[in-house]
Amino acid sequence: MTTIDADAHSLQEQLPAEAAPAVTGDPALIGLPSFIVGSVALGLVLVGYVSAAGVGASLPIIVAATSVGLLVAAIWSAALGQSAVAGVFGIFAGFWLSYATLVLGLTHNWFAIAAGDALHTQGLYVISWLVVVGMLTLATLRLPMAYTVLFALIELALVLVLIGTLQQSAGTLKVAGVVVFVFAAVGVYLFFSSASQATGGKALPLGQALVR
Repeated sequence: MTTIDADAHSLQEQLPAEAAPAVTGDPALIGLPSFIVGSVALGLVLVGYVSAAGVGASLPIIVAATSVGLLVAAIWSAALGQSAVAGVFGIFAGFWLSYATLVLGLTHNWFAIAAGDALHTQGLYVISWLVVVGMLTLATLRLPMAYTVLFALIELALVLVLIGTLQQSAGTLKVAGVVVFVFAAVGVYLFFSSASQATGGKALPLGQALVR
C-alpha cells in the first residue's frame, strides 16, 4: 500500500495543476453605456434643461452609474490584459468622479474656497482635464478613427465649457452641451459595434487609424 500511495502521489505531482478559467468578454459593454448615460445627463445640464441652481442634477447618475460602471470596466479590461482599454476607462472614471467631487465640494463648501475663487477653481478643473484628454487623444491615434473622433469631441466640449465658464456665457455652455450629445452619439455607435460582436454579428465600421 505504501508503494502504491507513493506512486500515486508522484503521478499527481507530475500532472499539471488545473488551470483557472480564463477571464473573457468585452468590458465596453459596461463601460460605454456607463459613459453614455453620464454624458447625456451632463449635456442636459449644460443646455439648460435644469436651472443654473440645478447644476448637481446629473450627480446621482454620474456617481452611482457612470463612475462605478467605468471602474468595473477598467478592472475587467485590466484582468483581460487590455492595458490601453483599462487606461481609457480608468481615466474617464477619474474624470467623472472628480467632476462630482468638484460640484459637491463647491456647493457645500467642502474645500473652504473663497466665493471669489470659485470661478477659477472650475477653470482649473477644466484646464487640467483638457491637458489629459488632449494627451489621451494623441496617444490613441493608432486606434480606429471612431475613437479619435470621440476623444476630439470631448476635448472640444471641454474647451467650450472653459470659455463658457470663465466668460459666464450661457450660450457657449449650451453649444458645449450639444457637443456632449454628439460625442454621446459616437459612444452609442461604438456600443452597437461591441453589442453586435457579442451577439454573434460583425463589428460596425470604425474607420482606419490615423497612425499605423
